[in-house]
Amino acid sequence: MIKNLQLRLSLIEEAQEGSLKKRTAQFLGLGARPFTLKILRKSIDARKPEIIFNYKLAVFIGEDAPKESYVFDYKNVSNAKPVHIIGFGPAGMWAALRCLELGYKPIVLERGKDVKERRRDLKAINQDHIVNGESNYCFGEGGAGTYSDGKLYTRSLKRGDVRRVFESLVHHGATEQILVDAHPHIGTNKLPKIVQNIREAIIAHGGEIHFNTKVTDFIIANNRLKSIVLDNTKEMETQRVILATGHSARDIFELLHKKDIALKAKSFAMGVRVEHPQHIIDSIQYHCSGDRDALLPAAAYSLVHQVKNRGVYSFCMCPGGFIVPAATAQGEVVVNGMSPSKRNNLYANSGIVVEINVDEDIPKFDKFGSLKGLEYQKSLERLAFTSGGRTQTAPAQRMTDFVAGTLSSDLNPTSYQPGLNSAPMHSLLPKLIGSRLRQGFAEFGKKMHGYYTSEANIVGVESRTSSPVTIPRNEQLEHPQIKGLFPCGEGGGYAGGIVSAAMDGERCAEAAVAGL
Repeated sequence: MIKNLQLRLSLIEEAQEGSLKKRTAQFLGLGARPFTLKILRKSIDARKPEIIFNYKLAVFIGEDAPKESYVFDYKNVSNAKPVHIIGFGPAGMWAALRCLELGYKPIVLERGKDVKERRRDLKAINQDHIVNGESNYCFGEGGAGTYSDGKLYTRSLKRGDVRRVFESLVHHGATEQILVDAHPHIGTNKLPKIVQNIREAIIAHGGEIHFNTKVTDFIIANNRLKSIVLDNTKEMETQRVILATGHSARDIFELLHKKDIALKAKSFAMGVRVEHPQHIIDSIQYHCSGDRDALLPAAAYSLVHQVKNRGVYSFCMCPGGFIVPAATAQGEVVVNGMSPSKRNNLYANSGIVVEINVDEDIPKFDKFGSLKGLEYQKSLERLAFTSGGRTQTAPAQRMTDFVAGTLSSDLNPTSYQPGLNSAPMHSLLPKLIGSRLRQGFAEFGKKMHGYYTSEANIVGVESRTSSPVTIPRNEQLEHPQIKGLFPCGEGGGYAGGIVSAAMDGERCAEAAVAGL
């Protein structure tokens, strides 16, 4: 017999071994009858001083809970029809995996390096301020997802597809805990091995993955994509191409624009990354004066406020994490955040960004047409580079000084390895962004007492929240102008994170093989 139920445990009960099973037996009146538990969902409710652990359970009375088995029907596609996939981030990875299931050969072309080789370039940007334009926190095996800590939260309503992506991650090495947690997370330290396992599975079943291979042109005849040019030298014939290059592959947007292939400017968001000592966020969220209880994870937060008809909100919040340099070219400074699996760093950071309506907010950039949002991004990233000291040192200011309009005489300690440079962010940021951030921080301090503090730094700029360009596609997920081209994932404007990009990759694979 199987019973489903929900239970709430206090922090004291959570600390007691066997309390969940004891409470289950009491709730169902099982007495001494044998049973096993399967946790379906776990979350923490810390809205009130008494912290509650919420459990959704399946109770197997008189029988053992079945062991989970995550099996995917990957076929040997060594001699199958090919589908070319440009980019090996989450969208490209799951497009390739889906091709294996459907019996088609994925040929992946990735401009960057594999995860092992990629680490050297990350070290170079952190320690030596050298940006490799083809291998960095955005480009390389696994894409930006590999080094953005594996937060798996998604607003997608297609829960079946979400579960499928989670099970695929478990199949390739992630812990089963991601199937249970309300806000699942893998961790920057664990993602590279999972990404490597996915690559090895694709190759083992006859797929191909080519690193250090950059697509530099598209050959089109009669509105059909005939071939792609690699590294300005080699031409490769194609029938179906899934374009999964991510939101930072600006050269692809510029190439499509140059070739008069339809693009559309898309609204996006920009701002700064805010860093607090983690204990401040813990004390606010868990209502504690000292260290948080050992059973509680590093606290996170989610904030939003409307200022002058634009949303100001938190983005990619990283508890117990660190800030990293996410530039993809020399002459720009971009910051992002991530967390290790244990989320045990001393700092909490989050993007705090402002909505930008490309049709109303940046008229000076209208001359760039569909690339106007991209050019606006570039302008602020170059400004951050100059005000940071023309290295990967980032411009920063204490939060309270930013709101008051005062240059910080010194800055708080930081997790950002290249270092910070005190700069007048209140006057450097365009009024469109800066004035809204200043009001937003004051309002956030009212919602989270203690959030608005001189102990927090703001670091610029957080500019790669999403693609500023949409590559259009029709109901068959194909570009309406170019047959055989399937825009996909964050770069196409159709996803906003690891899970939604993976789901879109699967959908594009299914669309690409139709009629092949």
